[in-house]
Amino acid sequence: MTPPVSPEIVSEPPSPPESQNPFRIPAYRNFWIARLCSVLGFSSQSAVIAWQIYETARKDSGIGEAALYIGLMGLTQFIAMFAFTLPAGIVADRYDRKKIMGYTIAAQAVIALGYMGLSALDHPPIAGLIALSFFLGASRAFIAPASSAIGPMLVPKAILPRAIASNALAFQIGGISGAAVSGLLLSVSAMFAYGFSAALFVIGGVLIATLKADTHPVNAPTGSKMEMVREGLIYIWTNKIVFGALSLDLAAVLLGGATALLPIFARDILHAGEIGYGALRAAPAVGAMMTALWLARRPLKYKAGKWMYGGVAVFGLMTIIFGLSTNIFVSVAALAVLGAADMVSVFVRGTLVQIVTPDPMRGRVASVSYLFIGASNELGEFESGVATRLLGPIGAALFGGIGAILVTGAWIKLFPALYRVDRLE
Repeated sequence: MTPPVSPEIVSEPPSPPESQNPFRIPAYRNFWIARLCSVLGFSSQSAVIAWQIYETARKDSGIGEAALYIGLMGLTQFIAMFAFTLPAGIVADRYDRKKIMGYTIAAQAVIALGYMGLSALDHPPIAGLIALSFFLGASRAFIAPASSAIGPMLVPKAILPRAIASNALAFQIGGISGAAVSGLLLSVSAMFAYGFSAALFVIGGVLIATLKADTHPVNAPTGSKMEMVREGLIYIWTNKIVFGALSLDLAAVLLGGATALLPIFARDILHAGEIGYGALRAAPAVGAMMTALWLARRPLKYKAGKWMYGGVAVFGLMTIIFGLSTNIFVSVAALAVLGAADMVSVFVRGTLVQIVTPDPMRGRVASVSYLFIGASNELGEFESGVATRLLGPIGAALFGGIGAILVTGAWIKLFPALYRVDRLE
């Protein structure tokens, strides 16, 4: 078993020269563009799915029941990710990560065509839309550890923090663009929107397939699959800084995620329609992108742990403000600040986990990280759907925001070493 590694506080290194900009490395540049296309396609598709399910359900039911259908979609994706995430981490630690990423992007293109086919019907079956979410969740379970593990293999360690911030930038640009155009695409038709996503997945898959880099795992483990799972889980559990960082985001996003509430607020509270819905979906990514741009040029140098905890607390506060707002501009602004705060937390967590994790274990750690963080969004959608059914949409937002703030205080007590992390190295 690989022993746990703890990040050490060391003297500040010199800033990397411009010649070490990750975008000057062709393999990384192609990987970044492929990731951008994939995220853009997924982001626009996710927004369309949530809106389509809510709109379809609202024709025959009230707000609470329609919100519950969105929650069921999130739960279905979570079940798939929970079932496949750990096996996906093993696959990423044993086989060519480029091929894994390429195959999963191709699978997402096929799934988008499936959504497109259902949308051709006069009354798309909600059960069919939710069922496809299971396969979408399974594909995401495999792409997450593979794509996360590829990044550190394409750049020198000296510029890894910049590359991580740039990866986050691709995610946020894709998230902004996908969310923003989702409203415009929906104004044409859901079929057209899904076709747009399928085309982007094809472009991303081609770029990954032609990536000229060796992405086979270094010193790939050869033990049994169960032993590999056990080794990865023990590593995360015994490294309290890694476990604290992952579980903090899990708890905060599970409680404070407002994504599932956006169709409800756009349609029935703010009365903003499809275009307003697109603006609400894009707002968190706009704030996150601006923060990622700043961090790409000026990574955090001091008090990284405090910045991470502060980001989660602000995330909860902005969720409360969003829940109380009845003005589209205030709601968009609150979501933008929410996204910026979340980006700070994501940057610290992502950098810590990448730096302290040895390459032979990166796939498994990344898979658990994605289960904690990425899958928590879907489980958070289910929680929001149930909370909306019980408390109404405003009550659900307040419950989540207050919960995220309380989690911040609790985790400072539970993981003081994470709070004291200073420099990310």
